[in-house]
Amino acid sequence: MEKLRRVLSGQDDEEQGLTAQVLDASTLSFNTRLKWFAICFVSGIFFSILGTGLLWLPGGIKLFAVFYTFGNIAALASTCFLMGPVKQLKKMFETTRLLATVIMLLCFVLTLCAALWWHKKGLAVLFCILQFLSMTCRVQGWAAPRARYSLSYIPYARDAVIKCCSSLLS
Repeated sequence: MEKLRRVLSGQDDEEQGLTAQVLDASTLSFNTRLKWFAICFVSGIFFSILGTGLLWLPGGIKLFAVFYTFGNIAALASTCFLMGPVKQLKKMFETTRLLATVIMLLCFVLTLCAALWWHKKGLAVLFCILQFLSMTCRVQGWAAPRARYSLSYIPYARDAVIKCCSSLLS
């Protein structure tokens, strides 16, 4: 657990400059970051499910697009609490995650444009599906897409979940 705290707080990095040290001095405590991660993550899932439920109402495509996109953004923001926004952005734009990140961010914007301004229901649903797929493609494993993405930022967590799932399936 101590290694997890060191990695998430950035103390594991040997090459910390003055700016990084100042940012580390003003960060939230580990417990606070875990609490806000859970709050953002759960609210992201809630808003996505709520948006999906609103899809079936008359004229619900706009609400669906807004709530589903907001849910994905909240789930994405939850990982900022685990590692900090700067480190999060650096990891998001690494070469292994770059394509999925660009597609995901583009789909956030295009989903809202299709539903709110262009009034194209089919495009809005297509862009929501692409949001889902781009978040799914970020890492491999059997967990839900948001969980897989979030687990990719917690050292050893993804491996632990994969081992637990594989032992339950065997």
